[in-house]
Amino acid sequence: MSAESPAAKSAVNGVRTALGIGGVVSLVVGIIILVWPGHALTALTWLIALYAIVAGVVYAGLGIFSKVMGGWSRVGHIVLGVLFIIAGIIMFANLSTSTTLLLLFFGVFVGIVWIIEGIVALTTLGGAQSKAWSLFFAILSIIAGIILLFSPIMGTLVLVWLLGISLVVLGIVQIVRAFTFKG
Repeated sequence: MSAESPAAKSAVNGVRTALGIGGVVSLVVGIIILVWPGHALTALTWLIALYAIVAGVVYAGLGIFSKVMGGWSRVGHIVLGVLFIIAGIIMFANLSTSTTLLLLFFGVFVGIVWIIEGIVALTTLGGAQSKAWSLFFAILSIIAGIILLFSPIMGTLVLVWLLGISLVVLGIVQIVRAFTFKG
């Protein structure tokens, strides 16, 4: 029978707590995404708009109050700050449109990345250990990218739905890990 030290028990309890909290957060966010995908995406847009305003205030403040920056650097920071603030205000004023534009941007961006990833995979076929799997990946990536480019908003909504499912599953697994973690 081995006696664990209080420090070891505390560390194990800390890990269990962290796993449990992470699992619950993942589960809740996943459920929110699945039940209210529109609200979850609007909330994300709201957070991005808030970030833009906060970042704008920080940049403008750096430009105004910095004692070590040169003149052009200060002007650049102030202009950047004002642009961030304006972008944040516009996003807040048009949350629905901003959410749609973010979905469109994300869908097009991911579609382009997948096409490029597929092309890069094709260029590595010569040195690939498994040419069949590399070719399959390349073709699948290029086709998925093209599909996403032709329907970026719908494709992004599917990706969001898959994210919600993943978060629910991972959250449940993490909660189970919290209860079964031995240290």
